[in-house]
Amino acid sequence: MPVNQDFLLRYYARTGEAKALAMAVTTLEQMSKGGIYDHIGGGFARYSVDDEWRIPHFEKMLYDNAQLSVNYLEAYRATGAPRFSRTAKETLEYVMRDMTHPEGGFYSAEDADSLPPDAAADAHKSEGAFYLWTADEIDAVLGSTAGEVFRYRYGVEEGGNAPEDPHGEFTEKNILYEAYSLPETAKKFGRTEGEIKRLLRVSRGKLLEARAKRPRPSLDDKILASWNGLMLSGFAKAYQILEEPRYLAVAQKTARFLESRLYDAKKNLLYHRWRDGERKIAGMADDYAFVIQGLLDLYEADFDPRWLFWAESLADRLQSDFFDEGGGYYMTAAGEGEHLLVRVMEDSDNVEPAASSVAASVLLRLAHMAGRDDLRKAAEKTLTRFGGQMERAPRSLPGMLSAVADAAGKPRQIVIVGGLEEPETIEMLRLVNRRPMPARALMVLTPKGRGELEKRLPQLKGMGPIGGKPTAYLCVNFACALPTTDVAKVAEMLAQDSKVPNRGE
Repeated sequence: MPVNQDFLLRYYARTGEAKALAMAVTTLEQMSKGGIYDHIGGGFARYSVDDEWRIPHFEKMLYDNAQLSVNYLEAYRATGAPRFSRTAKETLEYVMRDMTHPEGGFYSAEDADSLPPDAAADAHKSEGAFYLWTADEIDAVLGSTAGEVFRYRYGVEEGGNAPEDPHGEFTEKNILYEAYSLPETAKKFGRTEGEIKRLLRVSRGKLLEARAKRPRPSLDDKILASWNGLMLSGFAKAYQILEEPRYLAVAQKTARFLESRLYDAKKNLLYHRWRDGERKIAGMADDYAFVIQGLLDLYEADFDPRWLFWAESLADRLQSDFFDEGGGYYMTAAGEGEHLLVRVMEDSDNVEPAASSVAASVLLRLAHMAGRDDLRKAAEKTLTRFGGQMERAPRSLPGMLSAVADAAGKPRQIVIVGGLEEPETIEMLRLVNRRPMPARALMVLTPKGRGELEKRLPQLKGMGPIGGKPTAYLCVNFACALPTTDVAKVAEMLAQDSKVPNRGE
């Protein structure tokens, strides 16, 4: 599950343990090669029914693709391997193309079943029909020469390639997967890897265009605050790590959509879902926790204080409505759902992380950014409440285990004072964003935004530019080392404070 990969990547970043990284990246690499990944249009199916990632259940869920996009970005940050950045980009491209409302929110899911190509409108829908190909269909689109190369690379066989077909829906059909590597394909056809790469890129584009003419799977077009919070994190982190402005634009549009369509500012109330202009159902704990997480990630991408302050307001509502004094967060607010016999508190990180796990993590982040000791204490109470379970069954709460490690570590803040357009500021941010660094808060005091931040966060007062140049402050609990304007010195200080190398070192 994505939560397990996230735990391993964060554990590696914290400890430098190579085995943890190897487990995460091996899994991610094999998933991106398998049939669970859409090699034509990007994005991941919900799960695989075999142990080689070959046969997916073809439903595509927003929450899976949100979490996996972050994991592939973090794998790229840790290794610099192009496969991981490419998979993240293709997944984000899928979400932008097929899962995005014109106003900015993200739809929930695409069904697994659809009408087979050229079938009558009243025909029976079948699993994966939109994604499956016969060898002849591929050659009809690509021609025999390019088709032969493509079929070799992606394991296409004349009689179909499904290792198992319990319901008889894959007869003579092919589920695309990487059967042979790029070097193997180049050697097979006597071409350079560059030539093969270009041919395959063009081929995938042609097949995507052809596939778009098929009957599409049904779209679940409701927009959920919680899942949109997860996807907001994906696009915000993509901008931080890949530095592509369009990802930031999508993240900002998503936050504005959540603010205008799923939030009542007067009541400081988040709603759970929006569809066709109607918002309904008071937000639940995971809505608040996941949106707070997305807003903090967006703040660390564009450094607009409004996202940080909104996250803090939502955290206050999360505390007032969902927190149990013994620690942890109920799914429903006090006073909501009077018909329920009990208020439920999730106790496992599953296909989605538990609300209490994400809440503990984001409250620690906010405590480190805003100096909110009350939020730190709430997070620690939550970790204490689940401590016995984590000791007995640690695999049930990998997300919360990461929060435990964050709480046990020293709260680090990196504050850069300078304009976002200044080359030194850009390079300092690049140094921070290239290196896996859990449990750190990143803030930028810009000429435009510093006054508002200093008013709300007095611990930032006195942090100014030295000699009018962008200046970095590296702090532990806001006790800071000597500030520096030297980019090389910043790199040296970050390296000293990290267990893992910077990408490219």
